[in-house]
Amino acid sequence: MGIVQRQGLRNTVISYLGLALGFVNTAFVLPRLLAPAQLGLTNLLVSIATVYAQFAAFGFASVGIRFFPYFRNREAGHHGFLPFLLGIPLLGFVVITAVYLLGKPLILAQYEPEDMARLQPFYAWAALLALFTLLYSLQDAYLKGLYHTAFSSFLQDIVLRVLIAGLALLYGQGLLAFPEFVLCYIGLYGTIALLLTGYLAYIGELHLRPTKAALGVRPVGEIVRFGAFALLSSLSGSILGFIDSWMVGAQISLAAAGIYGIAYNISTALTIPARSLNKIAFPLLAQYWKDQDLPRMADFYRDTTRLNTILGCYLALGIGLNLDFIYSLIKNPVYATGTTAVLLLLAGRLYDGITGVNGLIVVTSPRYRFDLIFNLSLAGITILLNRLLIPRLGITGSALATLFAIVSINTVRTWFVWYSYRLQPFTWRIPVVLAVAAGSGLLVWLLPTLPSKLLTMLLRGSVLTGLYGGALLGLGLVPEAQPLLRKLLRK
Repeated sequence: MGIVQRQGLRNTVISYLGLALGFVNTAFVLPRLLAPAQLGLTNLLVSIATVYAQFAAFGFASVGIRFFPYFRNREAGHHGFLPFLLGIPLLGFVVITAVYLLGKPLILAQYEPEDMARLQPFYAWAALLALFTLLYSLQDAYLKGLYHTAFSSFLQDIVLRVLIAGLALLYGQGLLAFPEFVLCYIGLYGTIALLLTGYLAYIGELHLRPTKAALGVRPVGEIVRFGAFALLSSLSGSILGFIDSWMVGAQISLAAAGIYGIAYNISTALTIPARSLNKIAFPLLAQYWKDQDLPRMADFYRDTTRLNTILGCYLALGIGLNLDFIYSLIKNPVYATGTTAVLLLLAGRLYDGITGVNGLIVVTSPRYRFDLIFNLSLAGITILLNRLLIPRLGITGSALATLFAIVSINTVRTWFVWYSYRLQPFTWRIPVVLAVAAGSGLLVWLLPTLPSKLLTMLLRGSVLTGLYGGALLGLGLVPEAQPLLRKLLRK
């Protein structure tokens, strides 16, 4: 567990630094320098590239994590695992690129003429962005199997965001035209993919020589079948993550997609604890299944759920109670129309944290195929709800559809893990934490509003931290902190 704790701590520190940088980008830099339609366009390109890369990868990012324990042997170059991991997706990329280019008229026809004109010049460039995304995701999966996750987190959460902010400032100063900004934005993803390759070489794990041994460690048919299921599962997850912004852009406008994108980015603060945990939880759970160590898995499930709940409640309250201040930092008032969407998305993120790593347990388990059924069902429901709610409620309808999707899939997964393996993430501490959070949030909400939004935020944040943190420590809901607390009290 030593490497897990070290990598988990580094990922947490990096993730929260990345959260701060992401907040600066979201609240200060991008909305001030880019119009909502321009933000919507850049978000759309990233969404297209992500799904495009997943088709090409054929689920091999998940294969890299799921099967690497069987290949692990540094002296033997891990039996040619890395070239095997890269080879099939790169072939898939060639096929998907042909389909993508041929489907250009169909995809562009989904948008209004004005938005179509904005997207058309960059349509082909999205293929290059997809290639960079593919290479990064495959190398990141390989590093997860090696338990080296901190550097990839550093590149994704810090380096990329700093470079994007710098690029936006160059555009704001008139040194770049918007088309040049978009092309440089795509180039940044290529930069971090190349840096990740350099890191693999630095740690001595860039084993690119193919070997026949890679085909004999595990049955190739088993790996390909898992990859196919992982592909469909990841595509369903992408639909849940991206279909809202796609459909907002297609049914309303790219400007509305830009407003929704800001709301979505604000809500992602709640995913930071889970994201930093999942980078190391995925390979660890795969190892538990290989060793058939269900007791340790059960402990891990419960402990991580409790910590996610504690951090998630604090972040949800801190953001929800101070949305006026957050939106005041964005000088363009049109973005504040996403306030209700933020609250709905926060509720969904919080529920996701409270139900723990149920999805990772299913994906790494022998019954991983069921995750595909869950995801495909939810993807269909999400598309239907977006189609029904966006015309009536606008971006609020899309956020409501996302909330329903997150609650539904996590409820079903939690039940399935309990039914199949008698593993469940809840202890008596979870409802107590929720009660403490509700009580603390209510008391803070009742505080008077000060003339300054900054002072109101500082007052609410300080009182919330004191009430919530003090109650958690006093009731023993964070046992990891008790030795430190006793030491401080003795001093």
